[in-house]
Amino acid sequence: MPRIILVGGGSSSGKSYVTRAVINNIGQEYITRITIDDYYKDQSDMPFEERVKVNYDHPKAFDWPLIRSQISALKEGKAIEKPIYDFTVHNRKKETETIVPKKIVVVEGIMALVDKRLRDLGDLKVFIYASHERRFLRRIIRDHKERKRTFENIVNQYFSSVQPMFDEIVSPSSNYADVIVNNDGVKNLAIDVLTCTFKEELEKAMCTELQKPLLEEEFTEEILEKVFAGDNKH
Repeated sequence: MPRIILVGGGSSSGKSYVTRAVINNIGQEYITRITIDDYYKDQSDMPFEERVKVNYDHPKAFDWPLIRSQISALKEGKAIEKPIYDFTVHNRKKETETIVPKKIVVVEGIMALVDKRLRDLGDLKVFIYASHERRFLRRIIRDHKERKRTFENIVNQYFSSVQPMFDEIVSPSSNYADVIVNNDGVKNLAIDVLTCTFKEELEKAMCTELQKPLLEEEFTEEILEKVFAGDNKH
C-alpha cells in the first residue's frame, strides 16, 4: 500500500520546489507527486470575468469530494484520472492525466493540511514555512512568468485574498503537521531534512510490501490443515 505524504504551506513557500528536489534525490521511480491546485472546481459554466473574482485561496474554491475520493483510491493502489487546471483561464482543461501510485504519493498544496478527512488519509503531514516577505517576492516572480499575470493583478490578489487566507486558514493548519520545515532564505536545510524524512517513509512502504505476502502465506488453508494434521498425530 502506498504511503501518502501531505505537504502544506503558504502560497510560494516553496512546496513544489522542495518536493521536486527531494523526489530527484530519492528517485522518481519511487514517488508520485500531485498538486491540489489541479482540484479547483470546474467553472466552465462561469464567464471569465466572473472567474477572475473567485477567492482561490479559500477552501470553498476546491472540489473536496473529488480530492478525497482520488487520494483514497491512490492509497489503495489504484490509478486515477486527475483533472488538469489552467491558471491562465481560471478553469480546468477538458483532458485529464492518468496518475499511477508508486511507493510514496506526495499530495502538495496550500490546503493539504486544512481538511480533516484528507488529513486522515495521510501517513505523514509536512508544513513548509517561509516568511510573508519571501513568499510575496516569490509569488510576484512566479505569477508573472508562469501564469502571465500583470503586476497589478498579482499585488491586488495577494493582499486581498492570499495573505488574509494564509493568516486565517493556511497558517493554523500547521498545527496538524508532523514535521515543520523552514524554507526561508536562499540557503537552508529544507531539502536535506525532507529527503531523510521521505526515505524513512519509503522504507516503511517497502517493509509493508515485504511483510504482506508472508502474513498471507502464514494463514493459508493448506498450511493450517498441515498444522492441525500434525496435532492429531500426537
